[in-house]
Amino acid sequence: MTERINIRQETKDDFSAVFEVNHLAFGQDSEAKLVDALRNNPVVFVPELSIVATESNQTVGHILFTKINIIDDQGEAHESLALAPMAVRPEFQKCGIGGQLIRKGLEVAKGLGFQSVIVLGHEHYYPKFGFEPAEKWNIKAPFEVPSNVFMAIELVKDGLKNISGRVVYPKEFETV
Repeated sequence: MTERINIRQETKDDFSAVFEVNHLAFGQDSEAKLVDALRNNPVVFVPELSIVATESNQTVGHILFTKINIIDDQGEAHESLALAPMAVRPEFQKCGIGGQLIRKGLEVAKGLGFQSVIVLGHEHYYPKFGFEPAEKWNIKAPFEVPSNVFMAIELVKDGLKNISGRVVYPKEFETV
């Protein structure tokens, strides 16, 4: 099924299909509304990092990376990216599409000069792509969460060297 999958940057024509993919994948609209809200925040939204998976011109998956900050003990901000949300239509799940979206997103993010990505996600899924518990770098979530599901990846060697602190997500995440 996944050999016909095309992974590309989202366009305006994809917005309604991306909303539908998120709605179907999560069974409600919160993540779909989050994507819409983040798109409207030019400070954090990076168009190249809103990526869709299509098959026969149908949008079957979507991943979004947005800018976040890691604030250290001195109050200094270090830019990173958040991977959230990622959604695949239920009938296309467990076919490798999510992995294709993650790999493409990490590749594009690295190409754009980003150093790292943070994800709150499944402890057995994201490590397959190189994510490790963020506590390795003394990076903390802004809320209580088990350390094994709050992860980070360096996109370049030492991308998180000498960076520690608390992640600050864009205000749009507070609506989810």
